[in-house]
Amino acid sequence: MTAVEIATTAFTLCNAVRVLAYLPQILRIIQDPDGARAISCATWSLFAISHLTTVVYALVAAHDPTMAAVFGGNTLACLLILGLTLFKRRQAKERIAGLVSVQTKAMAGS
Repeated sequence: MTAVEIATTAFTLCNAVRVLAYLPQILRIIQDPDGARAISCATWSLFAISHLTTVVYALVAAHDPTMAAVFGGNTLACLLILGLTLFKRRQAKERIAGLVSVQTKAMAGS
């Protein structure tokens, strides 16, 4: 194998395996009862945009569909993390609003 082939193989493998590295973060968000407040939507948005631009680069400049697919997977994982985070925050907000409503009704009835 040439140095370019080794570098390309290592790059592809590392970035393909990275898709699996998102799983612990996804599971933590799913299990978080407090609206995933520790997750930075700005950071994950930037990661998603960065991966998406790499997909475009891979297709337009490098003509490398494998690279595009790998970074497409990374983009989807970032978007999943963002979507789950926003969903969990909305759930938490609705739960808090419901508790406040119940407390307000209880206080009005006393």
